[in-house]
Amino acid sequence: MLSWQPPYRIELELYGKDFGDFMEGAGGDLLVTERFAEEFKAEGLTGLSGFHPVEVVRVRRKRRGPTPGPPPRYLFVTPVHGLPALDMERSRLRFSKPIECSWCRYTGIDAIDGLVMEEGTWNGEDVFRPRGLWGRVIVSERFMRFAQRQAMSHFTLIPLDKYVWDPLGLYYPHSLQTDPPSRS
Repeated sequence: MLSWQPPYRIELELYGKDFGDFMEGAGGDLLVTERFAEEFKAEGLTGLSGFHPVEVVRVRRKRRGPTPGPPPRYLFVTPVHGLPALDMERSRLRFSKPIECSWCRYTGIDAIDGLVMEEGTWNGEDVFRPRGLWGRVIVSERFMRFAQRQAMSHFTLIPLDKYVWDPLGLYYPHSLQTDPPSRS
């Protein structure tokens, strides 16, 4: 996929009443508020680069409600790619094709029922996209504590071993239940 090049201009779709601090945009690009960026840097967190200003050219309200105030200033950031990798043997993954590249580990994953990082591949980055699951952003426990302490909004943090993505009902058939059972 091509990388986003300047000028960085966006149209926001507002589904709730508040603007988010951390958002994924088209193509998996990340947008963060200026407040998020300042606090992220002040905490000494790692794994994001760029911090390029973004111009919000339009805000579209997607639900009824009062007209929103002006949006916060947003910055375009890129998470670290490359070294951290999923442990493909210990993660609970279902895929229909074998992994062709042992470095990138990309395959069309059909379902996920818990993830495990491969030992020795993570260097302590606080935000990154792991090999084997390029489309997802993984964060450290340090980032989680930062986000809670600073009351950052519009993202959900799920422990790796509890992460479930099963759109086809391969692990948890939809006809039998609506929610996956809890795992101990």
